[in-house]
Amino acid sequence: MPQGKSRQDKQTSADISPEQQRKYDYFFLEAARLKEKGDFDGAFEMYRHCLSVNPNGAAALYEISRYYSFFGQEKKGEEALKEAVKQIPDNFWYHQTLAAYYQERREPAKAIYVYEDMMKQFPSRLEPLMALVELYTQTKQYQEVINVLDKMETIDGKSEQISMEKFRMYVAMDNKEKAFEEIKALADEYPYDMRYLTLLGDVYLNNGKPDDAFTTYQEVLQKEPEYVPAHLSLANYYQTQGKDSLYRIQLNKVLLDEDVASDTKLNMMRQLILRSENTDRDSTKIVDLFQHILEKKQENADVAMLAAQYMVTKKMEPEATSALNKVLDLDPENTPARLQLLQYAINHQDMKRIVEICKPALEYTPEVIEFYYYMGLAYHEQKQNKNALEVFKKGTLQISDKTDKDLASDLFAIIGDMYHEMNKNQLAYAAYDSALVYKPDNIGALNNYAYYLSVERKQLDKAEEMSYRTVQAQPTNNTYLDTYAWILFEKGKYVEAKIYMDQAMQNGGDQSSIETEHCGDIYWMNGEKEKALEYWKKAEELSKKEPVAGESPRDKAGLVVLRKKIAYKKYFAK
Repeated sequence: MPQGKSRQDKQTSADISPEQQRKYDYFFLEAARLKEKGDFDGAFEMYRHCLSVNPNGAAALYEISRYYSFFGQEKKGEEALKEAVKQIPDNFWYHQTLAAYYQERREPAKAIYVYEDMMKQFPSRLEPLMALVELYTQTKQYQEVINVLDKMETIDGKSEQISMEKFRMYVAMDNKEKAFEEIKALADEYPYDMRYLTLLGDVYLNNGKPDDAFTTYQEVLQKEPEYVPAHLSLANYYQTQGKDSLYRIQLNKVLLDEDVASDTKLNMMRQLILRSENTDRDSTKIVDLFQHILEKKQENADVAMLAAQYMVTKKMEPEATSALNKVLDLDPENTPARLQLLQYAINHQDMKRIVEICKPALEYTPEVIEFYYYMGLAYHEQKQNKNALEVFKKGTLQISDKTDKDLASDLFAIIGDMYHEMNKNQLAYAAYDSALVYKPDNIGALNNYAYYLSVERKQLDKAEEMSYRTVQAQPTNNTYLDTYAWILFEKGKYVEAKIYMDQAMQNGGDQSSIETEHCGDIYWMNGEKEKALEYWKKAEELSKKEPVAGESPRDKAGLVVLRKKIAYKKYFAK
């Protein structure tokens, strides 16, 4: 876009004196400066001064035209822009802006006039030609579209896009013979590119010339027997002609032949999927084809993987499971396939199946930590804690710089939980420390670490700091609030403990036997003994019910102390 004085203005400088030219230049540069500052009113006035000095200044006319349009004076803007074009007829951008103005105002005839002028003025530029194709098409001047496309071919050479556009124009003009000739010319232009000859066959088929289509497809396959699009098009020909048996034979000829390369089958199935998605979307046909292919000997796992991906996308879990198992038979190191099978097993809470899926992965892809994690969890759910711990520990040995830090942290955190269950607290704390190295804000690890320290009445300052971070992260989590309140209790901060314990109870803690007992202990230390007794009694009632999610059943020793509190109506430490 013109900025500052243009060379074109110099062409009109013979019409004005040197003094006038200096004034014009000064006002034009000042206008540009004001425009840059955002002072559009001031810039407008400067352009007006320019034109008072030189009414034929094309650059000033061009610039002021946009201000007229902005200020709602479209007619003046149009006149100024037309005058700029008139003054400097070889300026491409002036023409382009005027034509675009007419297009925006939906005045195609005027826009066409300008673009036709540009086509003559700038014969090597494609932009006016492309605009004319669009405008002629809008106004249904199909022969004019073809004429412009011919010019584009002269500049840019023959192409599929131009030929197809000319084909559409001939069809719109009901001149099918010319339409076919156009695609045939494209195929002749590129005789070694079977894409265009196949396209010619498709054009014949889709426009009522099935015999010519068949002949063309045969010609392609004689030249290139394994050209997948032609095989597909020939199959489509049989289908459209109602020759279902030949349709299936044609597909099977390629897809079920063990000597045909896997890549060929893969490309063919991709195109069949694409065609299906754009037509009948009948996934059962695609799945049936995949299943027949996979019954044959496979060169590699590629087709099976495509089948699995398709079936997963279509939410066909049984079929996808079969395909995924086939993938792993052919390629046991295929992690995406194994992870998808694992996801299905997790969704069904099938712990034995999780172990079956993960166990081979530890041999074939030992670096993938997810398999250790879920296999260990499955063992843990089945009460096989020794196996679980062994798998988790093996998993930690595979952690590297490439390992997901969250997963590495969770692996150590669950090891910490297991060591605590085994009363190996020092090992548990070491595991939690490792978890926090990989993820300092691992909230679950922070909470458990802090709580177990408080139960042992060890490192209470460290426990308080860790627990406070969990409360900040999740201020309505009753478990974290309970932990923090209990740590404050152990440190003798009874009033503060009560504040957080009340919040815990308001957020679901009143359904937990342990948290309700803690609440009673804290109330006792705050002098509210009757209320404490109520909470202890409620804690005992809750202990007879199923524990809340994530909480273990009450141990016998803990219940003995709780009942002692109720019987003696006073607090006893554990």
